[in-house]
Amino acid sequence: MSAAIIFALTIVLPNLVLMGLGFFMQRQGEISKPFIDQASKMVFNYALPCLLFFSVADSKVDYSQQLVLIGAGLVATLLLFLGSELYAKYFVSAAADKGVFVQGVFRSNMAIIGLATVANAYGETGLSVGAVYMGVLTIVFNILAVITLSRVSTQSVTTWRGRVTLIVKKLIGNPLIIALVAAFIYKALSLPPLTGVIHQTGDLLSAIALPLALICAGATIDLKSMLHPSGLSMQASIGRIFIAPLVAIAVGWGFGLSGVHMGVLFLMVASPTAAASYVMAKAMDGNEILAANILAFTTVVSLFVMAIGAAVLRAIGWM
Repeated sequence: MSAAIIFALTIVLPNLVLMGLGFFMQRQGEISKPFIDQASKMVFNYALPCLLFFSVADSKVDYSQQLVLIGAGLVATLLLFLGSELYAKYFVSAAADKGVFVQGVFRSNMAIIGLATVANAYGETGLSVGAVYMGVLTIVFNILAVITLSRVSTQSVTTWRGRVTLIVKKLIGNPLIIALVAAFIYKALSLPPLTGVIHQTGDLLSAIALPLALICAGATIDLKSMLHPSGLSMQASIGRIFIAPLVAIAVGWGFGLSGVHMGVLFLMVASPTAAASYVMAKAMDGNEILAANILAFTTVVSLFVMAIGAAVLRAIGWM
């Protein structure tokens, strides 16, 4: 059991330290909000897409073997989405809160927390598998988010045609999806390996993606919001922090996953609520304060639950 605990701390502690550094620097006035916004955009538009592209392009992973994992991820996501939609129908009264609540439960931070934790756990192999998983589920996340948030939007998404148009625009313009599709095409065409200056530049840009993203995530934590969550934000946080990991384990067991595949599924699904959930809630007239509270609370607490879950799964030989 001690080895399992050490494993869990190894994969989670680096993330906590980097987030703590970001929080400390923000409190010391060494990081400003404009810097956080600009750095986050750089990570999202350039560094993280570069990391995903080279993770897939350099990977020796057989992608046909990831179909079961992706299927398990789709089932887990849909279970969380439908379950939270059903809960919101009966227990969430305000229309502006419903979509935010649902998104807070089903949408995990795969691109930053999930991918960083998978990389800590399994190295390059885990990063490659996680990148493929994230590529497919990112598309699903965006579609489901637009569906659940569009109920209160007063902009172009008030019609189904507008919703479809918005979804397509988000998918086509998403840098992460563009990078992953480009990598899949590159692999499919069996092009010569990227070497020399191109790969060295890619390695340097990729190297800053996750550390800088985690530092920015830590710098955005609002202790007041995190320590004083509303009743609804706490309910959504419970869904993300406790129910989502249990769903991941149950679905993974049902699909017969083990080792790296079970680890990737658990760590990706058990990650805190995605930072993009706040951006989308604000853009689509959802309750942005509720979204911020869910984001802040789950960002910190989920990491401890991930560590406990990883230790247990490691101890019983599932991860």
